Amino acid sequence: MAMRYIPIFILLFLSSSCKSDDQLTHTKPLTLGDTLISNGGGFALGFFSPSSSNTSLYLGIWYHNIPGPITIVWVANRDNPILAPSSPVLAITNSSDLVLSDSQGRTPWAVKKNSTGAGATAVLLDEGNLVLRLPNGKITWQSFDHPTDTVLPKMRFLVSYKAKVAMRLVAWKGPDDPSSGDFSCSGDPSSPDLQFVTWNKTEPYCRLTVRSGKSVSGGTYLTNTSSVLYQTSVNSGDEFYVTYTISDNSTLMRLMIDYTGKLKYLSWNRHTSSWAIFGEHPYVPCELYASCGPFSYCDFTQITPACQCLDGFEPDDGVNFFSKGCYRQEALKCGKQSHFAPLSGMKVPDNFFHIRNRSLDECAAECSRNCSCTAYAYSDLSSAGAMADPSRCLVWSGELIDAGKSTSGENMYIRLANSPGKWRKKKNQKKLMLGYFSTSKELEGNSTVPSVTFEDILSATNFFADSNLLGRGGFGKVYKGTFEGENVVAVKRLSQNSGQGTVEFRNEVVLIAKLQHKNLVRLLGCCIHGDEKLLIYEYLPNKSLDSYLFDFGMARIFGANQNQANTNRVVGTYGYMSPEYAMRGAFSVKSDTYSFGVLLLEIVSGLKISSPQLIANFSSLITYAWRLWEDEKATELVDCSVVASCPLHEVLRCIHVGLLCVQDHPNDRPLMSSVMNMIENENALLPTPKQPIYFAESNYEGAEARESMENSVNEMSITTLEGR
Repeated sequence: MAMRYIPIFILLFLSSSCKSDDQLTHTKPLTLGDTLISNGGGFALGFFSPSSSNTSLYLGIWYHNIPGPITIVWVANRDNPILAPSSPVLAITNSSDLVLSDSQGRTPWAVKKNSTGAGATAVLLDEGNLVLRLPNGKITWQSFDHPTDTVLPKMRFLVSYKAKVAMRLVAWKGPDDPSSGDFSCSGDPSSPDLQFVTWNKTEPYCRLTVRSGKSVSGGTYLTNTSSVLYQTSVNSGDEFYVTYTISDNSTLMRLMIDYTGKLKYLSWNRHTSSWAIFGEHPYVPCELYASCGPFSYCDFTQITPACQCLDGFEPDDGVNFFSKGCYRQEALKCGKQSHFAPLSGMKVPDNFFHIRNRSLDECAAECSRNCSCTAYAYSDLSSAGAMADPSRCLVWSGELIDAGKSTSGENMYIRLANSPGKWRKKKNQKKLMLGYFSTSKELEGNSTVPSVTFEDILSATNFFADSNLLGRGGFGKVYKGTFEGENVVAVKRLSQNSGQGTVEFRNEVVLIAKLQHKNLVRLLGCCIHGDEKLLIYEYLPNKSLDSYLFDFGMARIFGANQNQANTNRVVGTYGYMSPEYAMRGAFSVKSDTYSFGVLLLEIVSGLKISSPQLIANFSSLITYAWRLWEDEKATELVDCSVVASCPLHEVLRCIHVGLLCVQDHPNDRPLMSSVMNMIENENALLPTPKQPIYFAESNYEGAEARESMENSVNEMSITTLEGR
């Protein structure tokens, strides 16, 4: 647990300390028994011995305001202790250098900045950072730039600088020995801006992260507190660094690597007066580097993580599966005799080759034309800032080692041989699909919806190439595909992070199968392959109605017999979602009434819900329509083309009905059956709509509006981008 001890004689000596301010000057050196205390009282700087049996003295920083044995967070002379009976002195010289010396004239540690001026001071800041500051306020050196085994909140841990490893955490040699140990943690020298690794001497011990570019920041609740820890990764061109911040400054947190090689995230538990671990790596045996062997991975999605073979591979029958790994079910062949199968949620393997400035199609082509390429992965890093590499294409050759699978991983594509048992796979796919629907009679009379093999879908869509992308929705993307050279289809690929499971997938198949109609898009087939769930629809060459209604759409898929509930999966088009659904995840039949009302106002006005052509000072079409209605100027809302083709009194009635539909409270909105009656029956009396209080809108223009948002108290995401 990295508890550090001070011998009894040191504790007694510190109790009579004569120096307790936060600054060290040329006229006030620090001697044995003196301490600097940060202004807020959180940290102390002084001399310590790691145990009662060890008389070596070290200059260090520790937590000052917590009970029990002291916890050291930084050591200056860790590999050059001052040995008794010599006494230490920390002083600032005339040239503003910070020098640690002993009574025998040795200098075990020093900060020499060769400053031209005098008058520098050393200050211990509230964050636990010791800084050397000139009279003009310029900081010429700080301990945060030279960590030992610990990272503190607000410290900028520089992972890489100009594509080279910058900072490194080095563990203590033992629980009572602060000298440099065998274990360390740093960026990987072969790819310092992508990988973070713990090392046992010079060998990799545990690969912690492989940057995918999906997010630059995230947060999680600390153990036994209400505080949230935020981790922010910043790539500003030459520099890539990580910082940690805490929502509650009163909570103590640290990240450290201990002498056993474990990287630990710890928070102070005030109830037990001890450090609680809320995260550590490695935490299971199969997380150790390459422990599962080649072509295998550590499956972190299981309750008890264990090694599993990659798709297309079988476990070795040897005694030690963890070391021998897996082998191919069928020998790999080149060219058109092989294909690439996607693996989702992967911690990608080690020993990749990083290719910059490639699109997804170019990355796939790079691997396809190279027979020795066994896999590839791609991530768009455009969100990481203008100075960042716009794309990240990784390719592998030979064996794949040290892979993993988790809920936060990325897609990887592995080369497999085209199996001569393709028809067997079709049979297995059909059997799998029948298994999903065999327990339900919902498909009676519609049981002819065919199953399609995943390999055929990959071939039809050219491995889901960007050039085949037709559009995207809240539950995934839609691709154009061509089967057997002539049959064109639309393939809906449900995203793994959409939250849509087997039940919802089955509901959609059942629903669409029952709604086969000449005026509705037809469902042609479906496929389930691992985490992949795909639906094949007929292709509409003239686009669908949504393209003429401003890309309007709703991808909500509810459970069977469900018409009202709260969900943590909010999916839809911004602006068309009702306030209670967008903000609280509560949906009902009145949620679609709201969406219909927005659509009705759009048709009448010819404007989008977020149209920039609106008169100034109106945040949305709804507020604009309400103000005109309230001022008895509703005719100004009507588009000129509508005025020319429709009776004005019918148009005004549609505006009235639209405002009734977009009222804030669901109970105030009419049912859709009543809405249709209001529109069709001119004699039906219409109630007066209530003023809408339109919820805060996002920036809709130029962005894909349909997204899936996870509402969770366990994980948060923010983005912080900074220039150097």
